[in-house]
Amino acid sequence: MPDHTAPPLSPARIAAGIPEVHSSLYWRIRFSVCDQVVLLELPAPTGNESVLILRDIEMERARHSARVDRVACPADFTPAGGLSGDRETANAQAAIECLRRAGVKRVTGDRTLPLIFADFARKAGIAVECDPNQWVQERRRKSAEEIQHLREAQRITGEAVQMACCLIASATARRDGVLLHQGAPLTSERVRAAVDHWLLDRDFINPMAIIAGGPAAADCHCMGTGELRTGEPVIVDIFPRNRRTRYNGDCTRTVVHGDIPDEVKRMHAAVRAAKAAAEKTIMAGATGEAVHLATIKAIRDAGYDYGLPGEHTPISYCALTHGTGHGVGLDVHEPPLLDLKGPALMAGEALTVEPGLYRRDIGGVRIEDIVVVTGHGCENLNLFSDGLCWK
Repeated sequence: MPDHTAPPLSPARIAAGIPEVHSSLYWRIRFSVCDQVVLLELPAPTGNESVLILRDIEMERARHSARVDRVACPADFTPAGGLSGDRETANAQAAIECLRRAGVKRVTGDRTLPLIFADFARKAGIAVECDPNQWVQERRRKSAEEIQHLREAQRITGEAVQMACCLIASATARRDGVLLHQGAPLTSERVRAAVDHWLLDRDFINPMAIIAGGPAAADCHCMGTGELRTGEPVIVDIFPRNRRTRYNGDCTRTVVHGDIPDEVKRMHAAVRAAKAAAEKTIMAGATGEAVHLATIKAIRDAGYDYGLPGEHTPISYCALTHGTGHGVGLDVHEPPLLDLKGPALMAGEALTVEPGLYRRDIGGVRIEDIVVVTGHGCENLNLFSDGLCWK
């Protein structure tokens, strides 16, 4: 006899947040708004029916653009006791009422679900479970469209890095070593402002870029302040977002104005070798940990160390103090990590590769590109010099 047993229904899922800043939610619905929305995926015989709950004034725009099956507002799911005058509370009330009407007894939320939704669900007799990997794995593997967005973002980012490095390299040096541009001291702040303006003209949003020169840059995340000087390495790390596509670039180069100290040359050669070792290791199936261990080995083979300095470590201690890289996409920092315990890599992932060396009496040297993982290696999205001289 034929089997007429219906296939099991998919589990219900819930997510809530502001798509403008909640990248996973934006990735799922491809619709941006500055107020909280709720996405429900309700069990249906053919899969899931997706319902987007948001403010009534946004409904028409969402019907046109959001990748969902149905658009609603909280008033469409008013519970017996009415809706709160507080928007986020009303969203939670409406979402749980929608689940109740659909006969849902158990729903899964992602790692960012606000606790208020779990509280209203509990009161309605609906169990909420957490799936910490919801959308994480899916977002790691980029589509062809996403890779093209990243390629475009990285091209513009690289051009901004080139502009900043050339600005520093072409400055003149005062007798005391301070760099001058157009007759005034060239500071980290002036270079950063030039980068901001340059990127804004190309429709990019730029967080505070790292323009860090001299010993202060021994802290790998020092943003940089004050006057830049000849003969000192300057780390230029820029990570802007395309306002149209929302995808990020991330690129770092190190520039030295004037004569390059021998030790900086040695540090740079070691970083370059470590980056090559990491990229040689990257391929689908390799782990983020394996990539990082290849980086560490190359650093140590060059005579340098790995790990943060201790309280009594000599000032001449020079080491890699951070992981090799991270995922990048709608967020500038995404899973996976190229670090200890980093997971197996997948074809289509976009990763930064950014080894560096840091010494408290000299500063830092770092090189960073974005690569896309393939079945047999990786493709570097950067196509320009990684040297120290930018004249």
